[in-house]
Amino acid sequence: MAVYAVGDLQGCLQPLKCLLERVNFNPAVDRLWLVGDLVNRGPESLETLRYLYSIRDSLVCVLGNHDLHLLAAWNNIERLKKSDTLREIIDAPDASDLLDWLRRQKLLHYDEQRGVVLVHAGIPPQWTLGKALDLAAEVEDALRDDSRLKPYLDGMYGNEPNKWNKDLRGAARLRVITNYFTRMRFCTSEGKLDLKGKEGADTAPPGYKPWFAHKDRRSRHVKIIFGHWAALEGRCSEPNVVALDTGCVWGGAMTLYNVDSGEFHRCDCTELGTPRPAPAAHQPARMNDQS
Repeated sequence: MAVYAVGDLQGCLQPLKCLLERVNFNPAVDRLWLVGDLVNRGPESLETLRYLYSIRDSLVCVLGNHDLHLLAAWNNIERLKKSDTLREIIDAPDASDLLDWLRRQKLLHYDEQRGVVLVHAGIPPQWTLGKALDLAAEVEDALRDDSRLKPYLDGMYGNEPNKWNKDLRGAARLRVITNYFTRMRFCTSEGKLDLKGKEGADTAPPGYKPWFAHKDRRSRHVKIIFGHWAALEGRCSEPNVVALDTGCVWGGAMTLYNVDSGEFHRCDCTELGTPRPAPAAHQPARMNDQS
């Protein structure tokens, strides 16, 4: 059995199929890990979600900010923006099946045997792996609970609080947990978030660093596979950290990583005719005007 992790799909199905064909992916025996942002901006969001649903028994999936935005729009259509390519999913006859499956996916996956974590944006430096798993479970529980789903989705938008505090309760608590796992790029060593910066790792505001660059980061003992940050172009020199978002939807490439061998495969998305949305390449995915 081979285990492959793939960067942000964002509705780009053909590059994914190109990569799976290249490694002779067999859903009967192999496993595919998805780093989140399965949909939005790309040309085939509905087709992508349907394909993933068809091989769901072979997947491990963590949620990204675009996936959560889709769930929020499903519950409140007014959340949709002009730049979203999500309406076709919400209007599809199989939307309930697809989106009920989506909301039951994880925010954080840990493969104990391999010592590998899968997450969309990252783990803040002040959290141990155990703490991160516990807090991710709080959001996952809200997503899976019919009575809590809508209040959670309505309350998840916003940049505040910008730092974890164990005394946080309710929507604010779940919002900051969600922002760490699905929107984080730059933060302080204490976990104070800067959610405006969205360019390369060398553009951090004073006092901030990329989340993975803090030397006192408490999850350094495990390998972390993440996406979300297209401007990195897959470059991350930090040991035990693998960046997989190489900006396919912005005219870059889609990257697939063999979790056990460390081998990378890339598919140039422009060669497959994947149309680029406006604005320019590396413009980050947004959640109601929040990156």
